[in-house]
Amino acid sequence: MASIEEIGTAPQSPPPKIFIRRHSALTRITHWINVLCLTLLLMSGMQIFNADPQLHWGNYGAVEDPSWFEIASNQDGDNITGILRIGRLSMTTTGILGASTADGEMMPRAFPAWATIPSYQDLAAGRRWHFFFAWLFVINGLVYMTYGLIGAHFRRDLAPTIEDIRPGNIWHEIKDHARLRFPQGEKARRYNALQKLTYLIVIFILLPLMIGSGLTMSPAIDAGYPFLLDILGGRQSARSIHFITAWSLVAFVVVHVAMVILSGLWNNMRSMVTGRYAIINGETDR
Repeated sequence: MASIEEIGTAPQSPPPKIFIRRHSALTRITHWINVLCLTLLLMSGMQIFNADPQLHWGNYGAVEDPSWFEIASNQDGDNITGILRIGRLSMTTTGILGASTADGEMMPRAFPAWATIPSYQDLAAGRRWHFFFAWLFVINGLVYMTYGLIGAHFRRDLAPTIEDIRPGNIWHEIKDHARLRFPQGEKARRYNALQKLTYLIVIFILLPLMIGSGLTMSPAIDAGYPFLLDILGGRQSARSIHFITAWSLVAFVVVHVAMVILSGLWNNMRSMVTGRYAIINGETDR
């Protein structure tokens, strides 16, 4: 017969692991297509921006016209200095923006060669890359939107409840995220209020603005739909809005990836690859 000490030190069985279905197959497929498209759109977009590295508001934006944003360079003899200017604020950005190393030599260039596609300066090639993945991105987005509406994904998973949008609840979730306290157990089965609101802003505000402003910069689109220029305030305004929304998406992705890593990289990646998300004994698996 086992003694009390032996019984007390007997190894305990591991807590049960419950797998839930977190993401549908179509959500996962469109997510990874978006990752590919947005990466190449950003890189080709920086290539296109390098051809005219300043932004204006209104219909016109020649080099002599005042700009609100500029990535420039100053050359003093053999020394090249990169400069980022936003309004009246200027800062030196040599080595990253305005002036960077290419083939071992400091060159005047808005975005560095390693960040653009192609790496060498080629506006025509950059536009081809950009337009191809822009249309793939739009088609992929339409598929996701159709699924979200017909399959009730938006209503079921992203529509916030009255409780979600209470100021007290939102403030509580902001504090929890700042302290890296993430939802556990049953709460991890659903998106929290901050996730829902952020995804809705990205899906229904940022992305439509980015796509709409991109289309507005096309002379062919403007010829058929001239009202787009009036809505956005001119082709140069559309270019500025396109730039702002694109980099707002970059900021979203940076925060999103950070949250994925901090809240459990393997579990989150598994859920976006296989759809299965693990919860262990009331806690989220990491």
